[in-house]
Amino acid sequence: QVQLVQSGGGLVQPGGSLRLSCAASGFTFSTYGMSWYRQAPGKERELVAAITRDGGKNYLDSVKGRFTISRDNGKNTVYLEMNSLKPEDTAVYYCKGSRPLLGTTYWGQGTQVTVSS
Repeated sequence: QVQLVQSGGGLVQPGGSLRLSCAASGFTFSTYGMSWYRQAPGKERELVAAITRDGGKNYLDSVKGRFTISRDNGKNTVYLEMNSLKPEDTAVYYCKGSRPLLGTTYWGQGTQVTVSS
């Protein structure tokens, strides 16, 4: 059974930090590209950060220098370290695992991040 189980969201003040985790099971994690998306109320889901199976990374322009994506293949987990958080980062964050050549995509359950004073 494939699962992506997220943890680490919550309420934080502007300028604060949070780390999101996404623990995978049921598929060969190391062979999948992993990414984080977010969706704010009334807006479309957007890609925040992605990491390839080889460790290549890319980021949404508005989070560059503040967010860091990483993966630990030994723990089958992908992380999103978020620093200098802003109110506009408020959203539900989702992790995703994908392997396009196999046509497979898996999503986590989502976790709320709220940045507010």
